[in-house]
Amino acid sequence: MEDKKWDLVALASIPLIMTLGNSMLIPILPEISQKLHVSAFQVSMLITVFGVVAIVLIPIAGYLSDRFGRKTVIIPSLMIAAAGGAISGAAAWWTDGATAYWIILGGRFLQGIGAAGAFPIVLPLVGDMFDDEDDVSKSLGIIETSNTFGKVVSPILGSALALMVWFLPFLAIPVLCIISLIMVAFLVKTPKKKNENKTSIKEFLSDTKDILREKGRWLYAIFAIGGISMFITFGVLFFLSETLETKYGMHGIVKGLVLAIPLAVLCLCSFIAGKVIGKNKKRMKWTGFAGMALLTAGLVIAGFSSQITFLLIFFSVCGAGIGTTLPCMDALITEGIEEKQRGTITSLYSSMRYIGVSLGPPVVSLLMKSTHWILFGTMAVVAAIGVLLTLLAVKPKENSSKPEDSGRSSRSKGRRGIGLSRRVGAR
Repeated sequence: MEDKKWDLVALASIPLIMTLGNSMLIPILPEISQKLHVSAFQVSMLITVFGVVAIVLIPIAGYLSDRFGRKTVIIPSLMIAAAGGAISGAAAWWTDGATAYWIILGGRFLQGIGAAGAFPIVLPLVGDMFDDEDDVSKSLGIIETSNTFGKVVSPILGSALALMVWFLPFLAIPVLCIISLIMVAFLVKTPKKKNENKTSIKEFLSDTKDILREKGRWLYAIFAIGGISMFITFGVLFFLSETLETKYGMHGIVKGLVLAIPLAVLCLCSFIAGKVIGKNKKRMKWTGFAGMALLTAGLVIAGFSSQITFLLIFFSVCGAGIGTTLPCMDALITEGIEEKQRGTITSLYSSMRYIGVSLGPPVVSLLMKSTHWILFGTMAVVAAIGVLLTLLAVKPKENSSKPEDSGRSSRSKGRRGIGLSRRVGAR
């Protein structure tokens, strides 16, 4: 790992900057709503459209990265994300009202296209860089920590920039993307591919179908857990941002600092989890299970009071649960797929996470019209589904390198990862 520390620094800049580009807007959504004269639901679409376009394009980016190389996809994607941020910032600067809103939405759409080929490709690239699973787990923990650190910094930075000019967070995005682009271009040394992967689209679809048929149970479960974690993260952030502004009159950096409290806990737990799980897949499963259980408990208890100190304590419990879970899911899915299909499968996982990002703010904006208990009871039920999936569907098997059966095709040989529960007895 030591000889690749600068590669990791450069790669960690991508989730940090992609997260800042999205989460910086969370604390200033109420202000954007006022400036553009749009509803809370409409302003939440600035988060949702970013995620929706990424959901559609991430699997395509994953395939392209498998075929043409990770950096070949990441660098143009950072350029596109920078262009999207510039368009949104320019629209806010030179226009106003409904016209500005729709152009900003278009810029966010373009930014989502760039995001689809940036952060999601980091996960398989980290898997490519290391042969030792312990190094993979620790490195993914660093990447997830960078992602969550972006969430910690974003409400503070977003609020601070908006104090100067309300649309400055949009204009910061191109600058951040260019910094990351330069770091990746000069510091990341692409590892030599162990397998040439010049498959046609037909072969690619066939291979993906085979993987999903063979490993579908645990893959679908991890996809769902990633989506649930992001749904609750962005839903809670949206709720807290709206509540601090409308009920408690908090604005600017003070509001950003309060929003950062549960996110700081999430960041710390991501770092610790990445260190703890190592290459022990059973430990990944049970650590992830504990994280989802902690998240569910935090949401249930948060439903009993709307007092801000009480909420912050249990939102921090929720942050600890999500921070504990995500590095485990990242490691399981990255180490469970062979290199030539790793980009495709991890991209499907990233798509599910973006579905959660997209659904969180609008769903919570609608649930906030009902009672406090219904809002948090609904989120607790969603989290409980994640608990059951982790317990029942994620079945790790150590050192799983043999074929699932003697008749499997040669392209499936040598896959590391997780065995399906129904096949454990046959091994």
